Amino acid sequence: MKNESQTSALQLSVEQAIRQYLADLDGETPCNLFDTVIAEIEYPLIQTVLKHYNNNQSKTADCLGINRGTLRKKLKKYQLDN
Repeated sequence: MKNESQTSALQLSVEQAIRQYLADLDGETPCNLFDTVIAEIEYPLIQTVLKHYNNNQSKTADCLGINRGTLRKKLKKYQLDN
């Protein structure tokens, strides 16, 4: 486990967002928090990386560490398969 000085900006952003989300629940217990977080970050992650690589699916899949078939399924799911 990393100490605080080794924590990345991305980790800090996620931590801050989750803390805010939990605070906004005002004491209510979240349901399926893991699935909720993954669903919220997957779309912008794929969209941003795809744009970075000028819609090159091979490079995007490589960058994300998934195969092109999985990427294509996700592109279809999020209607990013223009």
